[in-house]
Amino acid sequence: MTRDYYIFSNGRLKRKDNTIFFVDEEDNKKAIPVETIRNLYVFGELDFNTKFFNYLGKFGIAVHIFNYYGFYGGSFMPRKTLLSGDLIVKQAKYFTSPVKQLPLAKETITAAMTNMKKNLLYYTNRGRELKSIVSEIEKGMTALSSCCSIEELMGLEGMTRKHYFEAFPMIISNPEMAFTQRVKQPPDNAINALISFGNMLLYTTVLSEIFKTQLDPTISFLHKPGYRRYSLSLDIAEIFKPILVDRIIFKVLNKNMITEKDFDSDLNYCYMNENARKVFVKEYDQQLQTTIKHRTLDRHISYRHLIRLECYKLIKCVLENAAYNAFKIWW
Repeated sequence: MTRDYYIFSNGRLKRKDNTIFFVDEEDNKKAIPVETIRNLYVFGELDFNTKFFNYLGKFGIAVHIFNYYGFYGGSFMPRKTLLSGDLIVKQAKYFTSPVKQLPLAKETITAAMTNMKKNLLYYTNRGRELKSIVSEIEKGMTALSSCCSIEELMGLEGMTRKHYFEAFPMIISNPEMAFTQRVKQPPDNAINALISFGNMLLYTTVLSEIFKTQLDPTISFLHKPGYRRYSLSLDIAEIFKPILVDRIIFKVLNKNMITEKDFDSDLNYCYMNENARKVFVKEYDQQLQTTIKHRTLDRHISYRHLIRLECYKLIKCVLENAAYNAFKIWW
């Protein structure tokens, strides 16, 4: 059974014979059987060589690299082996046809808003005064039907998410974790740093799952395709942010697993230290492995597999013109 490996130490990753070795700065070696690797996440300063990457490519293993501050730097993605020219052509046609693109984009935003609302209702039932914010989310969901363009959709989504973020100070019980608005580049406080870090982890997870299908990760339906980014990953990540990022933030802060001492601030910058990143990564990885009883498939599947299923649903939509029903929390 394969799993993700997260490497925080400095050193070197290399191939020797048919095994991957991690060698730390004191020349201690640890073998990582290649058959057990799904993806590698690199947070430390590591050296690689071409033999190493060629070997990973043979097994379809991706390497996601983060810099000293925990920001996503880039990915080594293996050569895509699951190819379908027919799917790529039809995927592009969906993007270029407003009649086909807009319903897909609306369904993506509907699912994202539904999952945000579920988070708020969970904490409303536990005594948080969030009814007014839930009402704003519901207004946004109602207004979706009248949107006639992607630009309108994105504007509505941005406004709804702004209301959603207003709930964070009421959900997070630590009064020292100040949060007034979403600031991305760079994050200016601890909560913004956690959101950015979690979103980057989710982006790479979605990217890895897309590469295991025949979808083209650069052709999207909500976010505008551009240079140097896999925009379809951004689309699918919108659906799962409330589930796989926000819920972890609420947990690690409300249980004091991460506190204000786990952040470094400099002027308007705020970064997570290594301890905070390790805690968050551990919770994130456990959440991906957590299984739920799927009400349609009638079997237990992991949250990671839910992302893969989202890719399959998009494929069926594009190839067969089937209705796309994005993942929405039902419990």
